[in-house]
Amino acid sequence: MQNLQSIMETLSGWVWGPYMLVLIVGTGVFLTFRLLFWQFRMLPLAFKQVFGKHPSHEGDISQFSSLMTALSATIGTGNIAGVATACVLGGPGAVFWMWMTALFGMATKYGEGVLAVKYRVKNEKGEMSGGPMYYIERGLKWKWLALIFAFFGAVASFGIGSSVQSNTVALAVENGFGLETWITGVIITAFSALVILGGIKSIARASSFIVPIMAIGYVAGGLIIIFNNLELVGPALKMIFTYAFTGEAAVGGAIGAAIRYGVARGVFSNEAGMGSAPIAAAAAKTDHPARQGLVSMTGTFIDTIIVCSITGIVLVMGFIMAGNDFGGQTGAVLTIGVFDKLLPGVGGWVVTFGIIFFAYSTILGWSYYGEKCATYLLGEKFVLPYRIIYIATVFIGCIATLDLVWLFADTFNGLMAIPNLIGLLLLSGVIAKESKDFIARRKSGELY
Repeated sequence: MQNLQSIMETLSGWVWGPYMLVLIVGTGVFLTFRLLFWQFRMLPLAFKQVFGKHPSHEGDISQFSSLMTALSATIGTGNIAGVATACVLGGPGAVFWMWMTALFGMATKYGEGVLAVKYRVKNEKGEMSGGPMYYIERGLKWKWLALIFAFFGAVASFGIGSSVQSNTVALAVENGFGLETWITGVIITAFSALVILGGIKSIARASSFIVPIMAIGYVAGGLIIIFNNLELVGPALKMIFTYAFTGEAAVGGAIGAAIRYGVARGVFSNEAGMGSAPIAAAAAKTDHPARQGLVSMTGTFIDTIIVCSITGIVLVMGFIMAGNDFGGQTGAVLTIGVFDKLLPGVGGWVVTFGIIFFAYSTILGWSYYGEKCATYLLGEKFVLPYRIIYIATVFIGCIATLDLVWLFADTFNGLMAIPNLIGLLLLSGVIAKESKDFIARRKSGELY
């Protein structure tokens, strides 16, 4: 077992090493220039698509529901614990590099959404199926690479999607309320089963209810702290921008630490390039691939530019108040401590409940991702067995020690990105063509 853990640590270090981060961010930079800064030019229209009312089109769920399903898996503990880890290991400047990763990652997420709808298919039940495995197979004609992605995605779902998230909830409830982990396991497993067994429409309904409430609640708590301590906002922003290029307060005092941890946590949080979100995007009711691409890219903006920024700015404000010191803490413990200090009696609970609901929503979103990957590999007959196994791992995660599972989850989550990014880069011409077609058809009045 020790040898296996050593092997997985080495593999995880390679998967999430500098070459992978350069590939992920580089893909976003390439698509940004290929599409002439589309994510900035079209952002107002993108948000209009999310919240506007549209005619009924082919698909399983609304564009809003598809975004909420994607965000349910995206907005998670990385927005709380991940940002704290980045700030401790990379210094306050890591927040700036998270922003940069998100701005370019929006182009990546847009491309994923376009290809997801362009190459989606109807399954035996008349439901939409799509994502990297389909645009790799149908766009590149590389079935072997599509199968590799689906395998990585199915395996990752049992870690990053179910057991790791339920473990996070169980520990948060135990620390906050003193409830034994097995009791939490029974409760969260039951609630997960109620939603997951109903399929994508059930998951979408739950996500459309949970995600806005949890995100608004967490952001509201952070904004209250910011407005109550306005005198710290200017210094905090100045520190973020200054330390991004000086490396001060970073591990070893190196600017590389700020970039490395800022980029890594940014990617881990918003999942741009991972290939997970386009699986949900493929189910959306839409009349054009580019329209869903616009909706998809708002997810990265919401996740990182809004939610992660709240965490990062509050943490840096706490850093300044403590005399430029995080006090030796990191992860969720640090975020809870800073929120509680700056908003006594309430702040800590805002983060605790955020962790619980963020993790639960991730369980729901990833169940759909994993199911689609598993059925691509084994067929529609495996839908119910997959759901049952997935739900069982939710309970196991609450009562088990997951050091090795964390490594497996982290590694396979990263491995998903490789075939997906290959698909995005080689099909970038299709993305550009669909974007031009969307603009032309809107100008002609053919599309609204």
